[in-house]
Amino acid sequence: MLPQIFSAVAISRVSVWRSYAEISRFVRAAGILNQNRPRNIQYHLGRQCLGNKRTFTSSRITLNHSAPSSTSEILEDFKKSFEFPRLTHEVSALERESPGKLVVLHGYLGTRKDISKHMSFLPLQSKDLSCSVQLISFAHSGDGQDKPAHSKLKTLNSHTPVVIRGVLKARKPAKGDFASGIKMINNVEVDLIDIQPLNKFPKDIIVTSETFFPPEQRHLQIRTNKEIRDALLFRAKVADICRQQLREEEFLEIETPLLFKSTPEGAREFLVPTRTKGLAYALPQSPQQYKQILMASGIPKYFQIARCFRDEDHRADRQPEFTQIDLEMSFAKGEDVMQQIETILRRLWISMIDEKIPESNFPRMSYHDAMSQYGSDKPDLRLGMEIHRVGHLLPVDLIGKIGPLLDPVVEVMNLSVSDNPQESRKFISNFMDSPEAAPFLNNPEGQPGIFVYDLKQPLQGLQPFGFEAAEHVEEILNLKHGDLVVLQARKKAPFAGGSTLIGNLRLALHKAAVATKYIPAPKGFKFLWITDFPLFSPTNGTDPGQGGTAGISSTHHPFTAPKSPEDVDLLLTDPLAVKAEHYDIVVNGVELGGGSRRVHDAKVQEYILRDVLKMSEERLQDFRHLLDVLRAGCPPHAGIALGFDRLIAVMMGRESVRDVIAFPKSGKGEDLLVKAPNLLTQEQLETYHLELKE
Repeated sequence: MLPQIFSAVAISRVSVWRSYAEISRFVRAAGILNQNRPRNIQYHLGRQCLGNKRTFTSSRITLNHSAPSSTSEILEDFKKSFEFPRLTHEVSALERESPGKLVVLHGYLGTRKDISKHMSFLPLQSKDLSCSVQLISFAHSGDGQDKPAHSKLKTLNSHTPVVIRGVLKARKPAKGDFASGIKMINNVEVDLIDIQPLNKFPKDIIVTSETFFPPEQRHLQIRTNKEIRDALLFRAKVADICRQQLREEEFLEIETPLLFKSTPEGAREFLVPTRTKGLAYALPQSPQQYKQILMASGIPKYFQIARCFRDEDHRADRQPEFTQIDLEMSFAKGEDVMQQIETILRRLWISMIDEKIPESNFPRMSYHDAMSQYGSDKPDLRLGMEIHRVGHLLPVDLIGKIGPLLDPVVEVMNLSVSDNPQESRKFISNFMDSPEAAPFLNNPEGQPGIFVYDLKQPLQGLQPFGFEAAEHVEEILNLKHGDLVVLQARKKAPFAGGSTLIGNLRLALHKAAVATKYIPAPKGFKFLWITDFPLFSPTNGTDPGQGGTAGISSTHHPFTAPKSPEDVDLLLTDPLAVKAEHYDIVVNGVELGGGSRRVHDAKVQEYILRDVLKMSEERLQDFRHLLDVLRAGCPPHAGIALGFDRLIAVMMGRESVRDVIAFPKSGKGEDLLVKAPNLLTQEQLETYHLELKE
């Protein structure tokens, strides 16, 4: 019967089983176990877990369905948990105690080992699952009396929350101080006197070192994965340090509202309907407007570890709700804010990573130079691979071969993967055949031209460059035997956005070389400020912008100030040429945050909204509250927001912000544990005057 049942499962359910618990739940829900079957059934299943590439064979699932408890029994068990002894010691403190002491402990049972029917050993894990102490249980006391605690212990499953009463005894230390990442108390053990379970841990949840729990069981992921718990502890400590540092600098922590109004700042918002027909709140994209209002309210220094919300298209490593360290300073310029951030980051790195950041100011690079030299507005300086323009040196026929553009910008970079040209050819051939190469092969502006620098070849393998260009490229790239030389063409136009195609190719090639062990992964941390962003950018079809009709939108947000008096003059004649006093802090290719000096003059702010962005009068009124605030003598001010989730991921070397968030959303913006978002009921639609459209 069972093979037939699971054949049906394979047809009806495409997704891979991700835990024994999931199989067990399906078996029960499908009615495989019913009143006509034996109460104790054991199945042997072979399963391959594709999620973590581990293979399970002859894995045993035991389904033990005892008769259901009556309601009165359930309630009686629950009442017993109302009263339980206070602990006398945390498990972590036991190594400092002497044998013979009576202790009461709280924690979780580990896996029991029965030496005989009269004697058992098992660990008791601390409440935070960071350490454990060995429990020893005997069926009889020294005078031959039965010990009820021993019998009770044998009825309890691993991971059961319990209260333990026992006596400390000296023990022979184990071979190591850690087991499965949990610190063991090695000098004492606990002779069990009494045990009180505080809940039950079901047998159908199978927990082993090989068990994979899916996002739908995030609670079990956290409970069984020390890396996740460590990340949450690390995150809390970083927040404490940031608060302490900012309070020492006399910043005032202020909570701003989460129920805001819809304003066109640049990203899509989440709306919260009200019972008043036609009215809705919006969840804040950031506390930006409220913190500017605080600056006009006489608050000199504000900060907040703030929750923010953006209804963005689903992109890798983005979350619809996220956390940022938000701060603002009155009577300040961007330089003052940058100094504060450098101080915070130095303190975090020395406190949490034990790595000292030099006291000198972080290096600065303009947006234009970053895009020119690295093809990114958040370059990873550890990689090298600087980009150079060489189109003016190349033969016309070579330019024609690498792309269809008539008068393109042609750029070159190099990557050292091996001093053996054959190995370099093998690497690049494998890369160009991989899915990662698809965006570069399908580029309408032309595919990359890739050459191997080979001292045994005529003109070192750069014959198509011609003698003069080959010599120049050799010199500027400092080429070595076996280097890859990469050409890429692009349109001759001002930089816009966050990267160029050759910049993306630079990262993809380096990542592939690291993955295939041709080069080591970069180490350390390199900080950088990117400055002099354009104040405005051409409107694209992806981001909503501010909804004006000028064909341009604010690169950062519409409250960012021009950088200099000359840039103020350009507002009248050439807005796209205006540079902003906008600064991003970058480390290892990751933008940790961005900030700016704000427009503090109401008339200038209104001019930007109405005459530069050409917002409609109706949209302009969405900002009337801010204009009125600025009009009331608001001082110059500047601020920044650091992406807190991203900061933690970078500090811990984690690939994704999901690894450092307690309950992250999926790539589709869903919380798979609680099944959010959920469908609106008809009653809710009517209450909030909503109507669904196809």
